[in-house]
Amino acid sequence: MKGFHRFNEETVGKAYDANLMNRLLQYAKPYWLLLAISILLLTLIAGIDIARPYIIKIAIDDYMNIYDRPLEEYDETFNFSFVPASTIQLLRYEGSTYIVNGTFDTAEDNYSVKKTAHDYQVVTEIEIFEAQKLTVAELREFRKNDIQALRLLSIVFLGLISFGVVINYIQVYLLNYTSNKIIREIRQQLFNHLQQMSLSFFDRNPIGRLVTRVTNDTETLHEMYTGVLVNLFKDIFVLIGIIIVMFKMDVGLTLLSFLVVPIILLSAAFFRSKVRAVYREVRGRLGTLNALLNANFSGMKTIHTFRRESQQYQEFDKSNQALLESHKKQNLIYAVFRPSTEIIRSLGIAIILWYGGGQVLRNNIEFGVLFAFINYIKQFFQPINDLTEKYNVLQSAMASSERIFSLLDESPAIQNGTNLIRDHQFKGKIEFKNVWFAYEDEDWVLKDINFVVYPGESMAFVGATGAGKSSIINLIGRFYDVEKGEILVDDINIKELPIKDLRKNIGILLQDVFMFSGTIKDNIQLNNKDFSQEDIKRVAEYVNAHHFIEKLPEKYDEVILEKGSNLSTGQRQLLSFARALIFDPAVLIFDEATSNIDTETEQLIQKTIEKVIKDKTTIAIAHRLSTIQNCDKIMVLHKGRIRETGNHQQLLQQKGLYYDLYQLQFKESLHLTHINER
Repeated sequence: MKGFHRFNEETVGKAYDANLMNRLLQYAKPYWLLLAISILLLTLIAGIDIARPYIIKIAIDDYMNIYDRPLEEYDETFNFSFVPASTIQLLRYEGSTYIVNGTFDTAEDNYSVKKTAHDYQVVTEIEIFEAQKLTVAELREFRKNDIQALRLLSIVFLGLISFGVVINYIQVYLLNYTSNKIIREIRQQLFNHLQQMSLSFFDRNPIGRLVTRVTNDTETLHEMYTGVLVNLFKDIFVLIGIIIVMFKMDVGLTLLSFLVVPIILLSAAFFRSKVRAVYREVRGRLGTLNALLNANFSGMKTIHTFRRESQQYQEFDKSNQALLESHKKQNLIYAVFRPSTEIIRSLGIAIILWYGGGQVLRNNIEFGVLFAFINYIKQFFQPINDLTEKYNVLQSAMASSERIFSLLDESPAIQNGTNLIRDHQFKGKIEFKNVWFAYEDEDWVLKDINFVVYPGESMAFVGATGAGKSSIINLIGRFYDVEKGEILVDDINIKELPIKDLRKNIGILLQDVFMFSGTIKDNIQLNNKDFSQEDIKRVAEYVNAHHFIEKLPEKYDEVILEKGSNLSTGQRQLLSFARALIFDPAVLIFDEATSNIDTETEQLIQKTIEKVIKDKTTIAIAHRLSTIQNCDKIMVLHKGRIRETGNHQQLLQQKGLYYDLYQLQFKESLHLTHINER
């Protein structure tokens, strides 16, 4: 079909499109301050994540692991048995602790501890050091500064964790609040834009796909704003911060740690290429399943009528099984990628343990450094994995934004002109001049249509299905525009009148009545607060709807279920009459409005119509010729052209198409009467 939007759910565009991203960022621009605050908070969170292993490293190396290494800072007021040198050393030997007055390499030198007459001596291969044996109480007294420092570090560590929790809560709340505001604006703009599109647009585009654009695709953008756009900064901050801290602690160990980075990058690239294809497959099959569900639920009455439950179940089972197989593929890829990432990360840790452990034993690096490196290497791989996941979200967001913007970029086919005549007081004259119209190309539905309806006059159109009757109604309301000719209202081309004013003065009563969610009162006034309860009641009485409304439990506040399923067809039609008449339009159009109503209700409506049409221009389309016999003019349409014109008696005298239709319906009526009598 010409102009059909093939929004393929399987389509996955480029992972990054600068133009699309620029348009998405425009929506975030009004909230730049909130996003900037969120990024600042993420910087603090990243700093806290990086600081935690380093604080533990300080605790281990500076205040816990102080044996067998020089101590330049210590409490000189401690009760030493000797005059302490500038550098001393704590030594563990055969289960006891000693203070050594000097330093030596415990890893390289052979040594022993000997008791002297007054104290102890540490004897190495090249020199002898004075030593003092410490009791548990003396050791605690000697290390009281270390204990106080550890207590302070514990408080700082706990404070950082608590501060990080609070900051993380604020950041998550702020980011989601901002993202939801952005997505709300996109949804509002998209919904408002779709409301302005002409009916031809909805003829070309499946409703289910449009609903997906407003719901699923905008939700995908929400994931991008929250998971990618801002949180990407945290991953970058963490990676940069870890690299800086690791290089600061030990360059060689850092370079050795990064030996596995190329492997993880290659693994991520391979995973990305594989998951992209299966992700496209899952999206496509999910879209197919949703379309099947929509079709089944919408046509449930037909399914039950023709006993199609088994066949439809088999079709659903086939589609559901296909989706399951796609999910299995996706799960298999994740099941391979994540453990492989863990293996590579473990390989990096193993390398650090092997090399770094040896360096610790040789006293080239401290144990706290090794501990910090192991923690940092764990943290280092997490952002890399996150970036791989974010790639998929970004790719999906690009595809969704492309579909959304393709809708927003399509201009409504029906638009107001530039030089509009505003505040026109409608009198109700309608004129068609040489009107040609086609829904597709030059497949003409109406051909050279000419007629005039004067204010207060009633005109009816009759003809076979497909003759073009409803098309005339659509053109008067400017739901479509003519290809040739022009339509005049009060001798003004309808394109020179504001669309809102035009439709406000035309009341259309359709065959299939649509009921909005809400109460009966809401469906009559259409949420127009200008109408009082008395106005609503008066118009309901006018169309004979008041008597059935009063019998409902909540009367005018009765909630209408989906599609008005708790009301009969006739009741819904009466409400549609009240809905049209309460706005007091200059022109009333009946599009086979009484075709679904029983005879008793139709008689009530006919009495109402006789009162209403006295001072209004009335146009009616009807299959039942009995409902239009009193019209001033009747036009017979056949294959898009006006073949006969006149009132009821004049057309019968012509014995043409109208006469044949009348005879056919008259015979059917007699046949039905005969059956009822039997």
